[in-house]
Amino acid sequence: MTANTTATAASSISEQGDSMSIPNSMKAMTLRAFGGTEGFELAELSVPKPKAGQVLVKVAATSVNPVDFKIRALGEALPFSPELPSVLGMDFAGTVQALGEGVDGFEVGDEVYGCAGGLASVEGVLQGALAEFIPADAKLIALKPKNLSMAEAAALPLVGITAYEGLSRAGINADSAAGKKVLVHGGSGGVGHVALQLAKHMGAQVSSTGGGDKQLALIKQLGAKPINYKTETVDDYVQSHTNGAGFDAIYDSVGGAHLANSIQAAGLNAHISTTDSFAEVDLSLAHLKGLSLNVVFMLIPMIHNVGREQHGKILAELASIVDAGALKPVLTEQQFSLEQTAAAHDYAEAGTGMGKVVISVAG
Repeated sequence: MTANTTATAASSISEQGDSMSIPNSMKAMTLRAFGGTEGFELAELSVPKPKAGQVLVKVAATSVNPVDFKIRALGEALPFSPELPSVLGMDFAGTVQALGEGVDGFEVGDEVYGCAGGLASVEGVLQGALAEFIPADAKLIALKPKNLSMAEAAALPLVGITAYEGLSRAGINADSAAGKKVLVHGGSGGVGHVALQLAKHMGAQVSSTGGGDKQLALIKQLGAKPINYKTETVDDYVQSHTNGAGFDAIYDSVGGAHLANSIQAAGLNAHISTTDSFAEVDLSLAHLKGLSLNVVFMLIPMIHNVGREQHGKILAELASIVDAGALKPVLTEQQFSLEQTAAAHDYAEAGTGMGKVVISVAG
């Protein structure tokens, strides 16, 4: 891995509105080869100019999601992997430095957060957040929650949008959740720990599965009734948490065998949302119960440039919920710098820590 010194010469990017003094070049962690983390290389790249509809953001922090290390590891096996060399990293929080043509609703100096890069789209490769600056579609960002640090805000966009969309499709929202029994599989994970907080905020009675003392303790701390899936059968927790009737809505953030468990745990005419449907599952019981199954793949707007404004709206709503004190992302104890991106990916992929892995970019 080689590191180059970032140029200090500054130039002004002249787009719509005012802009800050912006350097010509930036540090970025580039991926040179798919596979292991040895493919990462620190490089010096030109600072991009924001195109029409984009804002240029100085990145303070980014976070690692499973899709990030899957792109790095699997490469061309995934249809949305970018051509190499490329800059990965989807989530970010930072400060607006310049506005592209036609951007409304943001000003230079605004602190924002979003999920806007690190993959291939119908427009070409969207540069990721493992860099000092990212050009982001203004539809994919929102003002950062005031009650969160940059690192905490950078942990929230992908998992927050995924959790919010899944609950909405399962019929859990502020107008309909009161009194409903909701089960979250994987409530100490990235998506799960957000989903259970949102469901609780919306008025649902939330239960959640976990697999160890630390996971169960976090689930309880976040306001859900913990279920040890290693010691309790599905029938056991359906009986103890719903008096045998089954859950009204289930958010499966784990997938695989848990999808079959979700069908078993669901009540009549219940809704199931899953973030991982890559499994062969017998749907006979789902038919007999009249269940609805929703698959959540939040990258669709980024990849296909369809409905991106919905992500911005969800992020704005999440910021309001955070600032009301009802939602807080959990970060791993160990944090990383841009130069430690390889170690951050290894740590996230190993799954040894609870919470989101965050990489600090700004010095």
